[in-house]
Amino acid sequence: MSSTPIADGAIAVDGSQIVAVGSRSSLAESFPDARTQDFVEAAIIPGLVNTHSHIELTALRGFLESEEGNFLGWLMKLTLARHYHMTQDDLYVSAAWGALEAARAGVTCLADAGDAALTTVRALRDVGLRGIVHQESFGPDPALAEEQLEKLKEKVSRLRELETKLVRVGVSPHAPYTVSARQLELVTDYALDEKLPLTMHAAESEAEELFMFEGRGPFAEALEWRGIEWKAPGISTIQYLERHGVLRSRPLLAHCVRMSERDLETLKDVDARVAHCPKSNAKLGHGSASYTSFLRHEIRTGFGSDSVASNNTCDILDEARAALMISRARGDKIGEDEMVKAEQALMTATVGGARALGLENEIGMLAEGMQADFAIVSLDRAHQLPVHDPVSALIHSSSGRDCLLTVVAGQEIFKDGRILSVDEEQLRARIKEIGKKVKGSLESGV
Repeated sequence: MSSTPIADGAIAVDGSQIVAVGSRSSLAESFPDARTQDFVEAAIIPGLVNTHSHIELTALRGFLESEEGNFLGWLMKLTLARHYHMTQDDLYVSAAWGALEAARAGVTCLADAGDAALTTVRALRDVGLRGIVHQESFGPDPALAEEQLEKLKEKVSRLRELETKLVRVGVSPHAPYTVSARQLELVTDYALDEKLPLTMHAAESEAEELFMFEGRGPFAEALEWRGIEWKAPGISTIQYLERHGVLRSRPLLAHCVRMSERDLETLKDVDARVAHCPKSNAKLGHGSASYTSFLRHEIRTGFGSDSVASNNTCDILDEARAALMISRARGDKIGEDEMVKAEQALMTATVGGARALGLENEIGMLAEGMQADFAIVSLDRAHQLPVHDPVSALIHSSSGRDCLLTVVAGQEIFKDGRILSVDEEQLRARIKEIGKKVKGSLESGV
C-alpha cells in the first residue's frame, strides 16, 4: 500500500515482523536459507481491517430479517434474543464463529463493540486475531449515569487482565439514544484518563435524526414509555457529541450516514475517525453515507461489517466493493470528476482501517518493520480471470471466499481451507445448536 503493486512479489517474515518486501528473485537471493511458500497466481495484501463489528451477535445471522423495516423493533428483538436466550458459552461460541469467519476472509484485525466483551476477548485470542474490543455502556437515564460508569469500570478492569499485544480493550457508549448526555461525558473523561480508545454509533438513521432534532419518533417514544425525560437539543448527533465533549477522545464513529458539511468539518478538525458500513446501512434502510466526503475531508476512515445480524457476512473485500459501487451510484465525486477508484477502496480496507484505529505504525501496509499481518488472495478463479490489474481484480471480482492464507503477527491462522487455531467442526456444531435454540425460544414466546 506504500507503492505500486510488485509483480512476482514476495515478503520475508521473521517472527512477528515483516523484514523485507520486494521481488521474489531479490528476496530469494537475500534469504537463501528461508523456508518458502509459493501461491502462484495470487495477491499478497496487508491484512484486512474491520473497523466496526459485533461478533458476539454472529448466532443471530439472518434472524432479524422481518424487523428490518422497524429499527426500534429490530433492536428490541436483538436485545431479547441476546440477553434472555443466549448463555455466556453461547456468546463465546457466537464470537468465536465470527472471529473464525473473519480469519477465513483475510481479516486480521477487528474493532469490536459488545456487551459481552469478555467473551469476545477470549474468542479473538483463541482464534489468533488482532483487535480492539470495546466494552459497551448503556444508560439513557441521567440519574443513573454515575452508577453505570462504575459498572463499566468494573468490566474494563476484568478485561484488562486479559489484554495481550494483539488484543486490546476500549469502551463504547452505545449511541446518543441509549446513553444520556451525562453518561457520555463521564465515559469520555474515563476513556481519556485511562487512555482507552472510544467508539460509538452516530448519525446512523432517520429515527436518530428525529430524536436529536425534534424529540419525536421511536427512540423518543421508548424513553417516554420508561419515564425518562428527553429534551431534543435541536442539533445533529455530531454537534451534540461535540457539545458534550465526546469528540475530545477522537472517537471512532460508526455509520455517519446523516452528515452535514459542518459535521464533516467538525470531524476533520478534531481528528475523529469513521467506520463506514455501506452494506449494513443499506440493508437496514438507513441510507448511504457519503464515502467520497470522508475521503475528500481526509477523515480517517475504514470499512466495517457491523454485525452479521444486519449484514449477514463479515467480508471486507465485499464491503469495499459495495462502498465503491454505492458511491458511484450516488454520483458522488472526490474532485470535480473523479469517482472512487479501486485503489482508494483497497487503501480504506487496509491502511485506512489501521489509521482509523490508530494502528498505522503496526499494521495496514506490507513494509519492513511492520507486523506480519497479511492475507493471500487467489487471483486464478473463474470469476477473476483474466486479470489485467490486480487491484481492480481484488475490488471488483474478489471476495473473502478467495482468501488462501491469513497470517497475524507471523502466525498462520487460516490455510488450505481450514482454521488452524481452534476446532472448527466443534464450533460449527455448536453455532447450529444455538441458532435453533434462539429461533425456537422466541417463536414459542419463552
